[in-house]
Amino acid sequence: MTDLQLSLVAAGVAFIVVLVIYNKWQEYRARKSVDQAFSGGHDDVLMNPAERGDLSATRQEPQLGDEDIDVANYSDDGEVAERLESSAAEVALEEEPELSVDDLIDCVIPLEFENPVRGEKLLQEVAELKYVGKKPVHFIGLTHEGKRDEIAHGGVYTSMFAGVQMVSRNGPLNELEYSEFVSKLREIADRLNAHSDVPDMNRVMSNARELHQFVVEHDAQLSVNVLSNGAPWDITTLLGALEKQGFDVRADGRLVMPDGDVGNLFTLSTNVSASETVTSKLTLLLDVPCVSPDLEGFGVMAKCARSLASRLGGTVVDDGNNPISEQALAEIADQVREFCNAMAVAEIPAGSRRAKRLFS
Repeated sequence: MTDLQLSLVAAGVAFIVVLVIYNKWQEYRARKSVDQAFSGGHDDVLMNPAERGDLSATRQEPQLGDEDIDVANYSDDGEVAERLESSAAEVALEEEPELSVDDLIDCVIPLEFENPVRGEKLLQEVAELKYVGKKPVHFIGLTHEGKRDEIAHGGVYTSMFAGVQMVSRNGPLNELEYSEFVSKLREIADRLNAHSDVPDMNRVMSNARELHQFVVEHDAQLSVNVLSNGAPWDITTLLGALEKQGFDVRADGRLVMPDGDVGNLFTLSTNVSASETVTSKLTLLLDVPCVSPDLEGFGVMAKCARSLASRLGGTVVDDGNNPISEQALAEIADQVREFCNAMAVAEIPAGSRRAKRLFS
């Protein structure tokens, strides 16, 4: 090789070495910035259990020790926690349990038996009919006492009600799905010696389209973002720290903040693929119709975003990376409350089983 070639090779090797060292230094800075952000010494409602009041004992899940996030205590002065306790007591006393068949959002077809039928036989007959197309199908029974109830082993029923969901985020029930539902239901009725009263298809399609319009008008998802003011954050360290603070990591990579019961309050995304090692932006997303207004979902999410921004050296921004002011966040929170009031008036309260089915 000539001297020129040797010089070029040496220069190339030196460049690669410098590049590797630089990348390692960047990774070290990213990890260190996250470690420092989640270390002690910050008086913060998201990360410091001492600032969250005395409600941690009521928290059911996740069980992550003293540093768990207590969702109820994000609200000022514990107001949300008080409302949750009082509303839970009212529900237990006043409301009947929500059944899997719902006259408002399902097309319901009754099957009247010539003779009472045991629950075991009914469950066996309907076991294969869980969906028509993408629409779920459910069944409940009518007991001797004239009460609608979930079909169970050991029960005896004089009638059965089959319901196919008329709407989801995938769209309204269509003619093919309804025809399949009716056809399979008639087969079940024949085997059970039951009489079925099938609604007119045109009327069912009209009801489905009307309900679908409601879903379209109320399908609201709100997001806030935390954008790094400097170097990107190391994802591995970041995810580990967030998990310790109460976020659940799901199989699909999403981070979910539980609502303290059995549902989710909001989700968090790193906005990068699984192969990436750093990120400069976090996105928190609230599925508005699926979260009860008693939980103050948007307010909790906004406080979480502000806390993360403060710890990580970031800014709370909208989807266009424009900073969001405190006033703007407060206005959005007011709009969310109005939105939830409108859903309640329509008898589809945000966060209810009915709403979660429609907005699935």
